[in-house]
Amino acid sequence: MSTSSASSSAAGTAANGEATSAKARAMTALRRPFVRYALIGAGALATILAIIAVVNQRPVRVEAASVEHDVAVRVFGLGTVEARVMSKIGFEVGATLAELNADHGDRAVKGQVLARLSLGEQEAKVARAKAALEVAEAGIKRADANLEKARAVLAQKQEANRRKQTLAGRDVVSQQVAEETARDEAVARADVIVAEAEIASAAAQLTDARAQLQFEETLLGHRTLVAPYDAIVIERFKELGTVVKAGDPIFTLVAAGSYWGLAYVDEARAGYIAEGQRVDARLRSRPQDAFTGKVVRIGLESDRVTEERRVFIKGDNPPPRVFLGEQVEFLITVANLDKALLVPEAAVHGYNGREGTVWTVEDGRLHRRLVRFRHRTEDSRLEIVGGLPEGAHVATRVETGFREDRAAWISEGGKP
Repeated sequence: MSTSSASSSAAGTAANGEATSAKARAMTALRRPFVRYALIGAGALATILAIIAVVNQRPVRVEAASVEHDVAVRVFGLGTVEARVMSKIGFEVGATLAELNADHGDRAVKGQVLARLSLGEQEAKVARAKAALEVAEAGIKRADANLEKARAVLAQKQEANRRKQTLAGRDVVSQQVAEETARDEAVARADVIVAEAEIASAAAQLTDARAQLQFEETLLGHRTLVAPYDAIVIERFKELGTVVKAGDPIFTLVAAGSYWGLAYVDEARAGYIAEGQRVDARLRSRPQDAFTGKVVRIGLESDRVTEERRVFIKGDNPPPRVFLGEQVEFLITVANLDKALLVPEAAVHGYNGREGTVWTVEDGRLHRRLVRFRHRTEDSRLEIVGGLPEGAHVATRVETGFREDRAAWISEGGKP
């Protein structure tokens, strides 16, 4: 029995020695830097993964769009001040500029003389044409008198011939005398025909003389430049004494009250623009003043390079002095929405002008929905008109943590 107890003690002592040796080896290994750092890294990674898992499972905060009322949909256009009626006027003939009666900034009424060319040469031609007309008128009077004379002679010859022929039938006069009177009648008849032809010729000469006089007077009138309408002189190109050619511009005129704005609008935004819509304008030189108007014309041809449409606006309250070519910003009201659900374009994925994908919150979970749009506001928000299920809320901002079916809570308009 003593032998058995001794053996058990020896075995226990050996086991304790091995355990102590293993523990010593473990402590020695932990004292090594590589092992210690590896264990610290593993612990930190496990902690980070745990935090990420917790964060990913936490409901995400979503800013949701709310229905807005009485929303004005406006389209922006950049353009200039122009004139509906603008003319560069000049003379139809060439000569020396002898008179100038208007200058830059002057107002002119319709028919007012603005300039004249030298008249001497053309006035002489008009006088010559008038003399030719007088000659033609005298010629036709002479032809009329000759015709009356020829007709009187013919009547006399006819009566004489009738008597001679009657006497010749009674053998009172000779046959020769009867033949001579018949010949005289024929000659008188021919003279009448000649006189009638002379009248036709004289009438043609009279018509030609009148036409020539009208032509020369027209050329004389072309040497006087008059205002074609009530206008403002925008520019004068020539000075006194200048020899101008036919067609050279002398003045640039703008019809009074014909100012309007020319706006260039992106084709992608121009689809809802129509005549009669209200326009708010801001002149570059008067940014503090408000000017209004309406659309009066939409260009039927877009610019093929800039892909812009031309829209013409007539102002309701233009400034007292307008400068052509001045830059203007236009806001055209194309629609007024009684109520609308608007989402920023930046929160829409794959927008093609008609539809796109948005994030929604439905029953506390995130989902992606393909929705339809209609209007786009000037601050780049899109009106949703279809594709949303009942009770869905649309996110106005897309966060990095968004994923399908993640828990979410609503913050309308950014306010919890």
